[in-house]
Amino acid sequence: MIRSVESEPHVSAPVLAAYSYCEAVTGQQARNFAYGIRLLPTPKRRAMSALYAFSRRVDDIGDGALAIEVKAARLEETRALLTRVRGGSVDEDDTDPVAVALAHAAAAFPIPLDALDELIDGVLMDVHGEHYETWDDLKIYCRCVAGAIGRLSLGVFGTEPGARGAERAPEYADTLGLALQLTNILRDVREDAEGGRIYLPADDLAKFGCSAGFAGPLPPADSDFAGLVHFEVRRARALFAEGYRLLPMLDRRSGACVAAMAGIYRRLLDRIERDPEAVLRGRVSLPGREKAYVAVRGLSGLDARHASRRTVRRRV
Repeated sequence: MIRSVESEPHVSAPVLAAYSYCEAVTGQQARNFAYGIRLLPTPKRRAMSALYAFSRRVDDIGDGALAIEVKAARLEETRALLTRVRGGSVDEDDTDPVAVALAHAAAAFPIPLDALDELIDGVLMDVHGEHYETWDDLKIYCRCVAGAIGRLSLGVFGTEPGARGAERAPEYADTLGLALQLTNILRDVREDAEGGRIYLPADDLAKFGCSAGFAGPLPPADSDFAGLVHFEVRRARALFAEGYRLLPMLDRRSGACVAAMAGIYRRLLDRIERDPEAVLRGRVSLPGREKAYVAVRGLSGLDARHASRRTVRRRV
């Protein structure tokens, strides 16, 4: 059983200021993520914002315009900062608010900080221009940049006492991260291609005649782009179905947070499936009212109950 802390002692002014900085970063940079974590109790919400702010820093280094060797050096500096956090050597008056917030969160919750090392490893793959021949190859990258986030989040959420199968919770959190990342890859296929990155497996691209890439608003000539998208959507749906088995193991508000974030991405998948070429014309997104509906659905526990029933049926 993975336990989490539901309450916390007095938080000092410097730590509160550090958390406020991280929450501002989260609200500005990750609207879907911020929408989900607002459903959490304050200590968990703050901890999640600290994890996001650190992860955002890592991603921004990888996505920036610096030379490859400079990016690699910056990422190793960030890894050194993580080592300081892990070693308990970040003081409350440290000048880096992300480090202060992350150190406080790691002291309050059983966060597996080694997963942030995996995130750095995944971004280094981006920096060095890795390509992925097969789904198994891409899964390694996805587990670093997204599965790791799932396991970090689980460290904050914890599992309910006595939850059946809780020993598999990290596995389900990891799989849900893969589902979210594959959805991101589909949504951002044009933007990534313009930046010189293609994440979809080369053998999938070849199978559907899309090896030429996605340089414009139209699919490659004579390709079955819709077939490619539908193939990847089915893969993502299978990952969501497996990852959703985590929901019955979480407390109500943590489950609502996960259901909200995952629900938003599942609805993005629905939109992409209905109009595959939309991802070549621009970023697919959901209106605020639809996100609000997903949040209410999560708070109702509906997704968790559905996941629980599917798990019981599988055992029977």
